[in-house]
Amino acid sequence: MSFYQVLQQATAPAREHLFKAPIIEACRKGEISRDIYLRFLAQAFYHVRHTVPLLMATGGKLGQEYEWVRGAIAEYIDEEYGHQEWILSDIRACGGDAEAVRHGKPELPIELMVAFLYDQVQRGNPMGFFGMVQVLEGTSVAIATTIADQLKSGLGLPPQAMSYLSSHGSLDQEHLKFFASLMDRVESPADQGAIVHAAKVVYRLYGDMLYSLTERH
Repeated sequence: MSFYQVLQQATAPAREHLFKAPIIEACRKGEISRDIYLRFLAQAFYHVRHTVPLLMATGGKLGQEYEWVRGAIAEYIDEEYGHQEWILSDIRACGGDAEAVRHGKPELPIELMVAFLYDQVQRGNPMGFFGMVQVLEGTSVAIATTIADQLKSGLGLPPQAMSYLSSHGSLDQEHLKFFASLMDRVESPADQGAIVHAAKVVYRLYGDMLYSLTERH
């Protein structure tokens, strides 16, 4: 079994818990308010703005024997740079206050998720960063495009209010193939363990954020 398959199998229960979040089913049915969608976009902004800094920090922490990973990180940076601005544009298109979000703070699950990832890079094993990639890109591929389509019809919002979700559903399909091939080159048990552990933690915290979107309504 390849490591990517091992990673998928090891994180299956955590992934299943995330996909059971009521917000996902509500989105699929088009039963979501503009307020909840704006809250989701805000939390997305608060983690997406750290993607490139985390990639840079990871690349800087890896030794010479990880040059093949650093090359992949350079590609990720090129692909991911500026995506937080797409989210702010979506917020504006929905009539939200993008500047308040830009200067605001995340709710606890996303704050903890970002802090955990920086801690893994700086104090633990920087390869653990790829656990986040497993969660976010896999989630995007599974639900983003479908949810964007339902939101457009359910909320009557223009396409420019869905640029983040719409683009990531298709974009991350290619990213996921690249990610799977990268993970299959990871041979160190310590690196594999760090990636699996980080993925489980991120599934839990990102899932907590998704669950909280409907719990308060």
